[in-house]
Amino acid sequence: MSNDVWILAEHLNGKLADITHELAGQARRLAGALGGQAVALLLGSGHPALADTIDADVCLYVDDPALAEFNPEAYGRVLAALIAQRQPRVVLLGNTSVGMDLAAGLSVTTGLPLIAYVNRLSVEDGRLVATSQIYGGKIMAEAMPAGEACLVTCLAGAFPGETGRAGAPVDTLAAPVPLDNLKVKFVRWIEPEVGDVDITQQPVLVSIGRGIGGQENIELAQELAEALGTVVSASRPITDAGWLPKTRQVGKSGLTVKPKLYLAFGISGAPEHLEGMRGAELIVAVNTDPKAPIFDVAHYGATCDLLDLLPALTEKLKGP
Repeated sequence: MSNDVWILAEHLNGKLADITHELAGQARRLAGALGGQAVALLLGSGHPALADTIDADVCLYVDDPALAEFNPEAYGRVLAALIAQRQPRVVLLGNTSVGMDLAAGLSVTTGLPLIAYVNRLSVEDGRLVATSQIYGGKIMAEAMPAGEACLVTCLAGAFPGETGRAGAPVDTLAAPVPLDNLKVKFVRWIEPEVGDVDITQQPVLVSIGRGIGGQENIELAQELAEALGTVVSASRPITDAGWLPKTRQVGKSGLTVKPKLYLAFGISGAPEHLEGMRGAELIVAVNTDPKAPIFDVAHYGATCDLLDLLPALTEKLKGP
């Protein structure tokens, strides 16, 4: 077994996902502590140039037409074969739709333990220590793999991505296993419908969650948003209830936003929501629960009643 730390590079339509750079920075740090190399694994077809912005000692690029689009069966076969051949110490994947589609099955196929929902990684006495954020962020569970090698899925936004941007030398490989008899086929990519507004382009967002109470109270948030010259976004419970359209949803199953100011009213801060907004420059949270996970990422916070605060802020902004 080597002491190398691998990452799976995620990409879509010829562009790397932010999680790739976040994982690359961690792989570089962990590999240094373990005495191995940071290795990026890039699967695709005709996209070797994507390695130009991944910080790694080497990028293993598997080029095959069956890997042109993400296919969990094809990716899983290739990953399992390469892991068996090269035996890395740690394999980092995003706790994303791609990573969650692959990690559990890969754990079964390879026999390696899987640590999921990770937001902190370290090496102590030569062993990996991972901290998982579970139960909506209310519990932090620390784990060490049973053996030396393991798989880890990391929460998007948990680590900085700036340190993971640099070119890596590319080692192009043929697919190590046949990919011509796949049961899962990619049919087509469907672009989501354009919404009434694009919340990803807003410099300020007034975002609401379950704590807003009822649909009738959304008007209070809308009045504040209008005073700020912006729009209202929301966490998933609000859009699931049909109170706002899905195009206003922030989070893993919604949209990722990075405004200059993110005002979170009545949002508890589940990991799925934090994935979509923790990149905001300034986060202000209001929640009556002082232990709400949103306060772990907020720069400023208050535990007052948002139904009292919203009209007061609007009145202050409008002036006399």
